[in-house]
Amino acid sequence: MTARPLPTRDAIHRIRPYRPGKPLQEVERELGITGAVKLASNENPLGPSPAALAAMRAAAPEVAFYPEDTCHTLKRALAAHVDLPEECLFLGNGSDEVLHSAALTYLNPGDNTVMAVPSFVMYETDTLVADAEPRQVPVRDFLHDLPAMLDRTDERTRLFFVCNPNNPTGTYLSHSDIADLLDRLPDTCLLVFDEAYYEYADAPDYPCALDFVRQGRSILVTRTFSKIYALAGLRIGYGMARPDIIQALQQTRPPFNVNSLAQAAAEASLADDTQVTRSRECNQAAKTYLSEAFQERGVAFVPTQANFMFVDTARDARRVGEEMLRRGVVIRVGDWIFAYPTYLRVTLGTPAQNRRFIEAFDAARSALPQWREPSVAAGTAA
Repeated sequence: MTARPLPTRDAIHRIRPYRPGKPLQEVERELGITGAVKLASNENPLGPSPAALAAMRAAAPEVAFYPEDTCHTLKRALAAHVDLPEECLFLGNGSDEVLHSAALTYLNPGDNTVMAVPSFVMYETDTLVADAEPRQVPVRDFLHDLPAMLDRTDERTRLFFVCNPNNPTGTYLSHSDIADLLDRLPDTCLLVFDEAYYEYADAPDYPCALDFVRQGRSILVTRTFSKIYALAGLRIGYGMARPDIIQALQQTRPPFNVNSLAQAAAEASLADDTQVTRSRECNQAAKTYLSEAFQERGVAFVPTQANFMFVDTARDARRVGEEMLRRGVVIRVGDWIFAYPTYLRVTLGTPAQNRRFIEAFDAARSALPQWREPSVAAGTAA
């Protein structure tokens, strides 16, 4: 007897499942190779702080007990780190959970959200889970098109998502851009400002988003320990907003949502300034190396403020990705494919990883027919 499928919520059928980058073990198992390189998920190639590893080892004997639900010790350290009161902080199981909580907290059926495309796919997913309407506005010159996004905003817009630097393009909006945006958003709309790659940004006019939190504006700034702190496997992130927004988010937070090892590692990471410094230096060296390599080859790419680059292969990017995978290099060709079918995203790695990427990139492009000439000069946004 075949059981009839159980009925699900209508919204479920509109959701595109998240497709993560393939783990190295899976790639090596499928291809029968060893020594593969993963440059697909924007992970930190240097790994976490030694202090974080030591903190996890020290905390390991206590994993039989539930973690501290309020994250009291970590929250105190984080408040000092970002210079905000503790009541302005929300800790989550990755910054993904903070975004998800915002959708569950503020969206009703019939409401809508506004976001750029391509950008982080979970903005759309979280909106759909809450039975609201995601309004996606194409980027312009790889930047958030704020005038067009504001044109899609109305009295039922509850969340306005901005990823800064944007994933996958690596572009950013300036401080004045965000100040003007906040002035123009409706009073009933929350600006969700995703700063997953904040620590990598070095542009002089990159926004000081916490200034707007301190001013009491309607903004939720999200950050993560997954990227520069290299704690992706522990899933820990946080949000910062004025106290009434944080209190509302707490209503949707599951109990014990941040595990005890993550709390210990995150607190130790904050105390190790060398983790950020060495990761930035590695990232800058990789950015310089790959930029020069692409320019030498006449390959167009988008200048980045993050730890990845958006690159025009001038070929079918899916096939480029497959060819590179066969050579043991995992890169990202994602949900932006319909708008940018020749683009891939590559994480900036160590010198050895970057050289390996270029070798595989050259071989893949040589093996495939060119779709078209790059639309702009190499090293600039297409």
